[in-house]
Amino acid sequence: MKKYGLIGYPLAHSLSAEFFNAKFKTEGINAVYELFPLESLSQLKSLLSLHPSLQGFNVTSPYKVEVMRYLDRIDEEAELTGAVNTIRVERARFRRPHLVGYNTDVKGFADSLELIRKPWHTQALVLGSGGAALAVMRALKKMGIVHRQVSRTPSAPGVYAYSDLTPEIIERHKLIVNATPVGMYPHIDQCPSIPFEGIGAEHLCYDLIYNPQETIFMHRAQAQGASVQNGLEMLLIQALCSWRIWNER
Repeated sequence: MKKYGLIGYPLAHSLSAEFFNAKFKTEGINAVYELFPLESLSQLKSLLSLHPSLQGFNVTSPYKVEVMRYLDRIDEEAELTGAVNTIRVERARFRRPHLVGYNTDVKGFADSLELIRKPWHTQALVLGSGGAALAVMRALKKMGIVHRQVSRTPSAPGVYAYSDLTPEIIERHKLIVNATPVGMYPHIDQCPSIPFEGIGAEHLCYDLIYNPQETIFMHRAQAQGASVQNGLEMLLIQALCSWRIWNER
């Protein structure tokens, strides 16, 4: 039986195994998808040894950037993004498993956003500085949407600190994307600290979190009249892209 999975830590929030195993059952595919919570990427080598039927795996927080150091080859899109969320394991031609990294988050976010964005969503704020934020910014760049990053630890020119944000800055940026894990299960009572009073009816507030389905970030934005979107559609699109990568011949 072929095996696929997800690495990251923690993984209690993830719906990936539920999605893939339902797909396998419905389509009669002899495979299983498992969660592999790794407290450190130093455990990756032993994971590959313990699971010789592992064909590929997804990567989630906090390893989307760090995992790149462990790969034998990186796809151009992932290289340009600076983050990897999908890894294909190639075994047949090598004495040890070779790992090839890809990024399907970029397409997942771009395709899901394209379905709901309006003509006035031309300027965006991206909350976060991890691998998910890098994928969002790569997608926005490809879509021609001007964006600014917001980080707790801004270290590059043009990056806002949360303390820099004013209602006026929020008002100008009609698309706001939460690419942080703040508000994700089990910490569902948390929310990024932004001046929500700057949000109005023309705003689209997109939270990459999908568990819970409605975060406090989404709830507070919606209370200001904004349209909101969670990350479930993005998850499904990127998951299907991962499946195609794992099964390329």
